[in-house]
Amino acid sequence: MKTAMVWGASGGIGAALVKHLADSGWEVVSVARDAGAVTALTSYAVEADVADVEAVRQAVEEVKGLVGEVSLWIYAVGDNLSAKVGDMSFEDWRRILDANLNGAFVAVNYSLPLLAADAHMIFLGAVSERLRLPGLSAYAASKAGLEAFGEVLRKEQRGRRVTMVRPKAVETGLWDKVPFNVPRGALEPEEVAERVLSAHEEGHDGTLNL
Repeated sequence: MKTAMVWGASGGIGAALVKHLADSGWEVVSVARDAGAVTALTSYAVEADVADVEAVRQAVEEVKGLVGEVSLWIYAVGDNLSAKVGDMSFEDWRRILDANLNGAFVAVNYSLPLLAADAHMIFLGAVSERLRLPGLSAYAASKAGLEAFGEVLRKEQRGRRVTMVRPKAVETGLWDKVPFNVPRGALEPEEVAERVLSAHEEGHDGTLNL
């Protein structure tokens, strides 16, 4: 059985990915800040906050004892806020970067030994150039940084595919954290999950615009 690992499994897109993978016959390892929130959907539920480096290390060690190797690895952790630079605390800035960028590095760094030689790594990014709006400096900067990180990782991980997914607006709980309405035509998390898995099965590598 093929094994997938989904970070951020309790979020809107993460949960949709876990369900779609499980329904498609995958063995799924779900990582979430609250593992209890995903136990009903997944083969294995592991708890970790990506802002806590030691928690990530322990989570990966736990996964090593549960599965052999991971052939599909997905980072779907995300957070957002709306605050102008002059009004934002460093703690808030760091929280957004920890979720969207720093956590991706830590999760990859510890996960690489788990991955199959031809594993596919997928990151949930954003159309970052459209996010450069007042109040979204932390989110825009972190998503732009994630794209740069993914591009370098692709060059380093020869033999492994790296896909950066750039969806347009997706109807998730992140919209509750900003003073904007969900745009008309926003994608549903389930649609994103279906298209991500299709891209994997089609051998996608690089940038995936949805």
